[in-house]
Amino acid sequence: MSEKSLEAEVSRRQFLGTAGKAAAGLSILGGLTIDRCAYAAGDDTVKLALVGCGGRGSGAADQALATGNVKLVAMADAFDGRLQDSMTALQKLHPDKVDPASVQQFVGLDAYKKAIAQADIVILATPPGFRPMHFEEAVAQGKHVSWRSPWQLIPTAFAVSWPPTRSPKKKNLKVGVGFQRHHQAPYQEAHKLIQDGAIGDILAVRVYWRGASRGGQAKRPGETEMQYQIRNWYFFTYLSGDHIVEQHCHNIDVGNWFKGGHPIRANGIGGRQSRTSNECGQIFDHHYVEFEYPDGTSMISQCSQFPKGWGYTGEKLTGTKGSAEFHDPKTFVIKGANPWSFTGEKKDPYHVEHVDLFAAIRNGTPYNEAEYAAYNTMTAIMGRMATYSGQQVEWDAAFNCQISLMPSEISFDRDPPVMPDAHGNYPVAHPGVTGICQDFSNPSAKLKT
Repeated sequence: MSEKSLEAEVSRRQFLGTAGKAAAGLSILGGLTIDRCAYAAGDDTVKLALVGCGGRGSGAADQALATGNVKLVAMADAFDGRLQDSMTALQKLHPDKVDPASVQQFVGLDAYKKAIAQADIVILATPPGFRPMHFEEAVAQGKHVSWRSPWQLIPTAFAVSWPPTRSPKKKNLKVGVGFQRHHQAPYQEAHKLIQDGAIGDILAVRVYWRGASRGGQAKRPGETEMQYQIRNWYFFTYLSGDHIVEQHCHNIDVGNWFKGGHPIRANGIGGRQSRTSNECGQIFDHHYVEFEYPDGTSMISQCSQFPKGWGYTGEKLTGTKGSAEFHDPKTFVIKGANPWSFTGEKKDPYHVEHVDLFAAIRNGTPYNEAEYAAYNTMTAIMGRMATYSGQQVEWDAAFNCQISLMPSEISFDRDPPVMPDAHGNYPVAHPGVTGICQDFSNPSAKLKT
C-alpha cells in the first residue's frame, strides 16, 4: 500500500510459510461452540468493531458503515497514532455513525479482545499473521466476522478439524473473507457462462498481479525490533506471507473458483531483484509458479513488485471453444464460439461484499466464506513454498507441514522470530537451500524436503 494519506486511501477503497499459529487456523471453526447469536435481531443497529486501523481496515469500516444502520462502537490497534488517524477519517466520512466521544478505543497487542467484546461484528484487518488468533477470539466471543483476505494458517489446521464450516453453520455465525471478486457482477456472470460451457473445457489458466514496487520503512529511534517489524509488517514473511499470499491470493482465488477446486502440486522460481535494502525485510519481489490441477491442466501464476515492469492485474482462461480475459475494471470478455462482454452495472465489489454480509446477519441466513478462503490461502502458501525452496511441492507435503512461523507469544518487549544480523540484514529464502517446510528464522539451513 502506498504512503498516501489514510483519508485518501479510505476514499480509494470505496474498495498469509505458513504463517499463523498452528491449530488456531481452521480448527477453531470446527471446535468452538457459539453459545449465542452475535446479532440481536430485536435491535436494528449493528454494532461494529474495527481491529486493525490501517488503510485496509479503515476502508473496510467505511464500506461496512455505508450498508445501513451500522454504528462504530470500538476500535483497536497496536499503535495509537494509526487508530487516531483512522478515527478522524471515518468520522469525516460518517459523522452520524462515528462519534469519537463514544467509540471505545483500545491500544496494544491485546487490545483486540476488548474491542471484540463491544460489538456484534468485528472487522479483522491486522497483518495476516495475527488473523488466526484474532479470529479465534471473535469466534469464542460469538461474534460475526469480516476478515480482510488472506487468512494465514498452517496447513495442519486442515487435518485437525475438517470441514472448517461446521461451527459457524451450526450456530448461524456469519463469516466474510474479503475475496471481493465473488461479489463482483462481471466475475459472477462470466463464471456462470463458463460453467455452462461458454469456452468449453478449461485447458489453462493464467493469473497475474504485476505491479509497481513499494518501499519498506526505516527503523525509528528507540523502537524495539518487534515494534519495527509489526509497523513494517508487509516485508516479513511471518506477518504478511509475502506478496504472493498477501496480495496475489485474489487472482489465485479466481483460478481456483473457475476451475472448481485446488491444485495438487506446484513448482516455481522467485527472488529479490530490487528489494535489496534492509527496510525490505525478507520477502521476494517476484514469484512465478506453475500450479497443476488434478485433471492435468495448469494455472500459471505471476506476481511482481519492482519498478518499471509490465503492469497488469487480471486473469486469462483458455478453453476448447474459446478464451476469457478479466482485467478489472476495464475488460471482461469471452472470445470464441460464444462471445460475450459484460455490459451491466459495475457496482463496487468492496461495498457489495459488505451489503451481502450484513444482509445475512440481519436476515439470519447462512453465510460462511471460510472454506474457499482457506483453500485459496493454502494454494498461495504452496506456491510460496515452491519459490522459496526451488522444489516441486505436492499439496500433501504442503498440507502436512507443521512449522508455525508466528511466535506463540507476541510482545513489544520480546524478540521477533527473525532478527537482523550485525549489518541489519534479515534472513532471506535461498532456493535450492531453503526447505519446503522450514523454520524461517533460519531459511538458509540444511535443505529439508
